[in-house]
Amino acid sequence: MKPPVAPFASPIARRAFLRTTAAATASVLAAPHIVRAQEEKRFNVALLGSGWWGKNIARVAAASGQCRLTAFCDADRNQLDPALAEFESLTGSRPKGYRDFRELLEKEKPQIAIVATPDHWHPLIGIAAMRAGADVYVEKPIGHTVLEGRAMVRAARDCERIVQVGTHRRVSPHNISAHNFLREGKLGKIGMVRAFVHYGGGPGKVTPDSDPPEGLDWDLWCGPAPLVPFNKAIHPRGFRRFLNYANGQLGDWGIHWLDQILWWTEEKWPRSVHSLTARHINRDNSDAPDTQVVNYEFESFTCVWEHRQYAANNAEKHNVGCYFYGTEGTLHLGWLDGWTFYPTDPKKPTIHEEPTLHEPDKQNIAELWADFMQSARSRKLPACDIEIGHRSTSMSLLGMLSAKLGRSVRWDGDKHEIPGDPDANRLLQREYRKPWTYPT
Repeated sequence: MKPPVAPFASPIARRAFLRTTAAATASVLAAPHIVRAQEEKRFNVALLGSGWWGKNIARVAAASGQCRLTAFCDADRNQLDPALAEFESLTGSRPKGYRDFRELLEKEKPQIAIVATPDHWHPLIGIAAMRAGADVYVEKPIGHTVLEGRAMVRAARDCERIVQVGTHRRVSPHNISAHNFLREGKLGKIGMVRAFVHYGGGPGKVTPDSDPPEGLDWDLWCGPAPLVPFNKAIHPRGFRRFLNYANGQLGDWGIHWLDQILWWTEEKWPRSVHSLTARHINRDNSDAPDTQVVNYEFESFTCVWEHRQYAANNAEKHNVGCYFYGTEGTLHLGWLDGWTFYPTDPKKPTIHEEPTLHEPDKQNIAELWADFMQSARSRKLPACDIEIGHRSTSMSLLGMLSAKLGRSVRWDGDKHEIPGDPDANRLLQREYRKPWTYPT
């Protein structure tokens, strides 16, 4: 992926950035209610987690014309300071910088909080922001364990907060049109969906532990998760391959595509889950699986997730996405390659639609942020409401839970439990490192 854009050095460059970004956003989002909203008062917005993806979201917020970026927070000054400088250059106003999210929430009282920290921090910071009165845009996955997600849903409802999850593929134009195709019955009866991510890679190498760099509060970065020796392979941007802080490829990429499946089906969760994992190729010091296959059994169809991190999908030509298998053919819903329908009848034409994506990093944050702004003003649930994000995150986490147990599990989504299986139920949460307390 391309790196984030560099800060602009001059007011002219800043104004050009804002004009260009606003024009690109408007071309996709133009609608009367959006224009009226931009004429209303701006929201005070705080960014919690000022790394690569957090800055992508904050750039869209700044370009929307509806937000004032007042404060940034990060346990690592090496991320925080460049972010503050960049947004001062972009907007002409320097956000205040904080190390601890609690101090930021108490002093700044933002109306909106963007939670873009590593995964293991999403629940505590998200709930704290809701209780402080902020609406929240939280990155996916919403948590590290299933019951954290239930606590986030409860907090959003109890505090009457709007919470948008960053599953931006729900608002991507080509994803929307593909789902319209499916709902119109053009694929016939669908009996199986296969979701996958297959990118190339290799064994890697072991990275030795070291002292944290100056400016990083490593104890705070680890927070409720185990405190381990600092390792450059974990931070920055490598944490998802370490299971103390994330849930590997399934917890990262998996939620996007499992969310697409839950968006399509009327079923809210699978009846049973069985996962197999392995580390066949990787020889580095991460501990996430490089190979994983998960079977999700629903009432009316079977879903399979698969990933590997050592060989791309050159034979099938699609490296990520979902294959929907129906009686009328196969539909591949992807990312950079849009969607394609391959009919069963050889006399019928293949149908293809290209994606509409934004830079940097080929995403649709602008559409999702516009939906969030509309919900923040109307107080109606957003497209990627926290309960939707919780269900999609839970599918990923149940796959990891089954892998840890080494066997299949049944799932009761109404009760948030694995019936008659105390060993499995214990893995729906984990003990937090003191003084942090697991949310309930």
